[in-house]
Amino acid sequence: MVARIAVLTVSDRASRGDYADLGGPAAEDWLRATIASPAEFRRLIVPDGAESVAAALRALADDWGADLVAVTGGTGPAPRDRTPEGVALVADFDLPGFGEAMRRASLAEVPTAILSRQGAAVRGRTLIGTLPGKPAAIATCLGAVFAAVPYCLDLIGAARIETDPALARSFRPGAGR
Repeated sequence: MVARIAVLTVSDRASRGDYADLGGPAAEDWLRATIASPAEFRRLIVPDGAESVAAALRALADDWGADLVAVTGGTGPAPRDRTPEGVALVADFDLPGFGEAMRRASLAEVPTAILSRQGAAVRGRTLIGTLPGKPAAIATCLGAVFAAVPYCLDLIGAARIETDPALARSFRPGAGR
């Protein structure tokens, strides 16, 4: 089965075309380089706000059948940053360890990492991960958690993915033992 990977950019300005989306392409490039198994990609841009995020996630998970959705942007404390609230509207449950690991990795680079509200949740058989909008921060955050993503996808019944071990070594308990 070919994995379906979506990248959702959350940004008022990028959705209006006021500036080029940098976060979505950065996340997609990182994922394409790291995922070694066949995958189909889709990228969307929506305005900030909980409802726009929730609607896009429902469409990607329920209608398109995404196995993994990487959401960039809207995770800070600004008034329009409501990505986590949008995820909460559609999630079956949260995976708080993802946010903890991403903030820990980011904190080694910038003291403002404590302001970020990245995390992960599951909707059906879709893993949703929220990321910052800046390309360097996206790479840091994905690098901090991606070793656990393939096994998480296995556990929730999503498509199986393999990674390039030079970029992210997947960990599956009992594998290769």
